[in-house]
Amino acid sequence: MTTDWNLTTLLAALGGVVLVGLLAQGWWTARKAGPRRPEPVVPAGDRQEPSLGAQGAAPAGDAAATGQGAMDGAPLPDLRTLDETVPAVARTRKGSTRIDALIDAIATLTPESPVSGEMALSHLPGSRRAGTKPFQIEGLNADSGDWELPHPGQRYGEFQAGVQMANRSGALNEIEYSEFVQKIQGFADGIGAMAEFPDMLDVVGRARELDQFAAGHDAQLAVVLRARGAAWTLGFVQQGALRHGFVPGAIPGRLVLPAAEDGAPPLLTLNFDAQVALADDPQASSLRELTLSLDVLQTPEALEPFATWQEAARNLARDFEADICDDRGQVLPLQAFQAIGQELAELYKSLAARDLAAGSAVARRLFS
Repeated sequence: MTTDWNLTTLLAALGGVVLVGLLAQGWWTARKAGPRRPEPVVPAGDRQEPSLGAQGAAPAGDAAATGQGAMDGAPLPDLRTLDETVPAVARTRKGSTRIDALIDAIATLTPESPVSGEMALSHLPGSRRAGTKPFQIEGLNADSGDWELPHPGQRYGEFQAGVQMANRSGALNEIEYSEFVQKIQGFADGIGAMAEFPDMLDVVGRARELDQFAAGHDAQLAVVLRARGAAWTLGFVQQGALRHGFVPGAIPGRLVLPAAEDGAPPLLTLNFDAQVALADDPQASSLRELTLSLDVLQTPEALEPFATWQEAARNLARDFEADICDDRGQVLPLQAFQAIGQELAELYKSLAARDLAAGSAVARRLFS
């Protein structure tokens, strides 16, 4: 899906302060001073500044590296049948984050007799993707009555398979749906089950409508922190960001502010030139720009991620002696953030009304 709603478009009507070019004397002074470096560590017993751990260590909450693929392999709750007599707005969803009728097209598979977990596992498709869309296969445990991924030593009386109808790659199309049907039919034949699939035209129509809704309600915010004077070394950036809770991400050139929830996507990401991180001597390189990003749909509104994003931008800009700019280099006034906050309040309401609240498992999958 295309992201029509973005920071630059939103702020265009607000104008902005054009960043004044630095004077030649200012450039000379910055070059003479050289890039800013991290503070030296004081010996044990004295005051010690925080230092960064292993560069390659990745936090548990860094899910931004894999998009929708980050859902694969994570421990997830089981899917239980919803009581259809309860109104949707009052229903508490206890279903699996793997399959949800809100965003998945679901096929049902009915075997002639219970199937062992070993048999099911032996016939699973090699890849649980149809084009750019992930899908999952779950079994109804004959003993516990829970929907779960097939496990050895268990028996399953029914199966269901759900393919995601939309994500940030776009809507599920006919070719992708046909690939899904082909893979699931092969699995059904292997376990001796009868498969029933939703009508292709209906699924593709629902996928397009879902994609249109998601494209109009996506929100990924970013500001650029641009050095006013001297550039920064990588160590200086790492040390300064560490003071504000950032840790190394899984991708070179990325620091993340982890979420409190174990396994959740990071609250914020701080990106810089990956070539600096991959250089033979990273500390010999210098940086003049950092990008602080917030993926709004990945974090619940109650955690106030927008306020966290603003506070982090101001704190980092103060410590790094940087201007807060948009991607065109224009310094952002306070009014810009106020306008964005008002827009986000309406966005949160619209998403909740469709049972796609920001930070929910289904929203994280859709906006991935």
